[in-house]
Amino acid sequence: MKAVLGAALIGLVAGLLAWDARASAPQTARPAASPSGDWFVDVAPSAGLRFVHRSGRAGEFYFPEISGAGVGVVDYDNDGDLDVYVVQSGRLKAPGDASGRSSEPRTGQDSDRLFRNDLAGPGQALRFTDVTAKSGIATRGYGQGVAAGDYDNDGFPDLYVTSFGPNQLLRNRGDGTFQDVTGVARADDPRWSTSASFADLDRDGWLDLFVANYVDFVFPIHKQCTSRAGKKDYCGPTSYHPLPHRLLRNAGNGSFEDVSLRSGVAKSAGNGLGVVAADFDGDAWPDVYVANDQMENFLWVNGRDGTFRESALTAGLALSAAGAAQAGMGVDAGDFDNDGDEDAFLTHLTGQYTTLYVNEGGLQFSDKSLLAGLAGPSRPMTGFGAAFLDVDNDGWLDMLTVNGTVSAIEGLVSAGDPFPYHQPKQLFMNKGDGTFREASREGGAALAVSDVGRGAAFGDLDNDGDTDVVITQIDGPARVLLNQVGSRRHWLGVRLLTGKRDALGAVAVLKREGERPLRRRARADGSYLSANDPRVLFGLGSSVRPGVLEVQWPDGRRERFRGLGVDRYVTVQQGQGERIR
Repeated sequence: MKAVLGAALIGLVAGLLAWDARASAPQTARPAASPSGDWFVDVAPSAGLRFVHRSGRAGEFYFPEISGAGVGVVDYDNDGDLDVYVVQSGRLKAPGDASGRSSEPRTGQDSDRLFRNDLAGPGQALRFTDVTAKSGIATRGYGQGVAAGDYDNDGFPDLYVTSFGPNQLLRNRGDGTFQDVTGVARADDPRWSTSASFADLDRDGWLDLFVANYVDFVFPIHKQCTSRAGKKDYCGPTSYHPLPHRLLRNAGNGSFEDVSLRSGVAKSAGNGLGVVAADFDGDAWPDVYVANDQMENFLWVNGRDGTFRESALTAGLALSAAGAAQAGMGVDAGDFDNDGDEDAFLTHLTGQYTTLYVNEGGLQFSDKSLLAGLAGPSRPMTGFGAAFLDVDNDGWLDMLTVNGTVSAIEGLVSAGDPFPYHQPKQLFMNKGDGTFREASREGGAALAVSDVGRGAAFGDLDNDGDTDVVITQIDGPARVLLNQVGSRRHWLGVRLLTGKRDALGAVAVLKREGERPLRRRARADGSYLSANDPRVLFGLGSSVRPGVLEVQWPDGRRERFRGLGVDRYVTVQQGQGERIR
């Protein structure tokens, strides 16, 4: 069992972690390929991560039942490896409660779960221990998503859990336990909240919180909808009124101030499902992109004065190339074409397609899904959890999507399937020329398994230098997809710290002689209802050439770090590098 360090000791350790190459972790051994040759292998059962989602379905087709729940990978105990927090939905309707938004704690199988990673060393076998009871976590409402970020700057990542019902801010005490501080922090939202993002939107050194809300569903207005075959099925979001999103400004004293109206983000209502904060216009201030379901997406451009203007339509990020609103669910941003700026993609309903928006500069984006080879293969799928990730560490960001429909699949209905909404996952490999090829077959049996997929969290669970995936599904077991191919190539992983905490929003650019620069952003948001590894990971291919790392910190200052080596994780601390003016 791992010892949990106290907050004071961790603070001291964090201050000493201004590593250069001499203080880096040793080079890791590269594991052999999977015996099956699959690129991903599901190790959840053998690793001890046993969790089954419960939707509480009772045959009435209540809308929240089909949204699923998310998952987070977060190093809650600061021991250097990623732990896993899985959101449970549980019982939807409390007896006698017309809204269905129960405020009673969820217990037993209906509670969220925290799994501690007991990794023995880089590349070793994963071992998880369920520490939910010891953590003191008690969640309420009908669970939806989780966001991770150190809102109080004490060096320990905190959790924000969204619900159909009351949201909760869980403060990490630093001793292995969490405290519900929602009330004192003024961080609740009683509406149906989905994804959330911690980001320093005003660049004052404290993480603010953006919360996406979905629709105004309550039981008295539950509607009966049918499938194309005329059978009872789930309604879509347009059957209900959309909700305004919420922006909470961190006051720096343990509480938040609701600035939704003053900032402008509450002036527009949307069916929000996915959220990512990134600098889309290149001004070194974070913006917020929201995937709205069956309506125009939102791009909140940072005005640098506490206000935001909604600019998705003029930027080309609101609609598809055909001018159609799509069913935005999962979302991510990243530099997939290695040209130095943030591109974006969203997942959608069956019959639509995964939309790739290429950043053309000047806050102008183009839907290049068809030209990139994504539109055709993704059209049969309904995508949720998704991310840009460099699966094979060749230096180019690939895409993985987790799928599962929201309307019954008639072929599965005809076959007598008891829950006819499941689909396989999809993997798209970046060819380095602006196009992708579908590589789901090479991904292996773990991707071919048909699930009603929803949440997906991305991070290096075994610290071997490649990105793994934790997946949730409705009324089914969680999956832990261990990457078997990325660590065959060289890599560099970097944890970026500002003060004691992860520098969410920092942009790191790795420059190597004779190679194209690689740009990665430290972030925990994106995907769908989930929280990701805040470390940045550079795939280096066959090159062991040393590089220079240039970091733009969240406050806009820039520094340079040298001699970081390869095939290792290093930590760089703001203020410890060479200042770039």
